[in-house]
Amino acid sequence: MKLFAIGSDHAGYEMRLSIKAYLESRGFSVEDFGTFDREKSNYPEIADVVANKVAAGGYEGGILICGTGIGMSLAANKVRGIRAACVSEPYSARMCKEHNNANIICFGARVVGIEIAKMIVDQWIDHEFLGGRHQTRVDMITKIEENGHL
Repeated sequence: MKLFAIGSDHAGYEMRLSIKAYLESRGFSVEDFGTFDREKSNYPEIADVVANKVAAGGYEGGILICGTGIGMSLAANKVRGIRAACVSEPYSARMCKEHNNANIICFGARVVGIEIAKMIVDQWIDHEFLGGRHQTRVDMITKIEENGHL
């Protein structure tokens, strides 16, 4: 059974709960890293935990939700080995998996509604990295991550 890590700040609290339930209804396991109430929280703290869990292995990938998805993606991408994509529609969710091998997907609860969020998750989960010429580009991203340049 595939295991996903999920997290949100206060802005994404309700959507995170809905997406977690949706994933579980599809037969996936989900480990929830909060936030666990609606009080204001700092998205970098949640992104740090989820990104490090995904980078360490054992998870199929991670899902991060904040107001826009931007802050979560910026913070998560600071963790070595993470390729977090901020998307707001299903096509980009598919492409970030197929072409970029994104291991975390981020979106904003203030940007997309729950049904679009489910479509985003479906496209990201239901497609695989294509490899080939795309692997060359992912390798280039990794080289930049490791060396600060190509």
